[in-house]
Amino acid sequence: MSIDIQEAIKRSIQTEKNAMNFYQLGAQKMKNPDARRTFELLASEEREHATQFYKIYKGSDIPSFNMFMDAAPDNESSWVSTIARLITADFSEQKALELAMEREKNLEEVLLETAAKIDVPEIKAVYELNAKETHHHYELIESEYARLMGMVHETDIDTFVRE
Repeated sequence: MSIDIQEAIKRSIQTEKNAMNFYQLGAQKMKNPDARRTFELLASEEREHATQFYKIYKGSDIPSFNMFMDAAPDNESSWVSTIARLITADFSEQKALELAMEREKNLEEVLLETAAKIDVPEIKAVYELNAKETHHHYELIESEYARLMGMVHETDIDTFVRE
């Protein structure tokens, strides 16, 4: 199956912007400073992911990366609409982290599926790198979720096993 690579890259830039906005909006509502810092870090990393895609984008319809990324959030995107619904409902760090894990897991799958359809090694590598970093995001969120919920953190398991 052939895909329009430049259109896929443009969609990926938009998706990373939507993810960045998701984390920015979530961070603004968080009272827990560690959870807020996690979302702020993820927002920054999503912007970096968008930069990686922008560098390989050949289109001319995004003349300024910073202006594009700093534009108002796309409230119609699934990333932004899901966090917006949570913010207007009964927001909690726990629910925001659960939603973030789900979003990151889905994004990783999409990135890997897209990478599998691309024959250009340099572009395929950007998708694979972003999938790997997205998986790392999932693990980071999972770790923060465990900490927030008072669960045993993976770094503490050896201590509990020995005792």
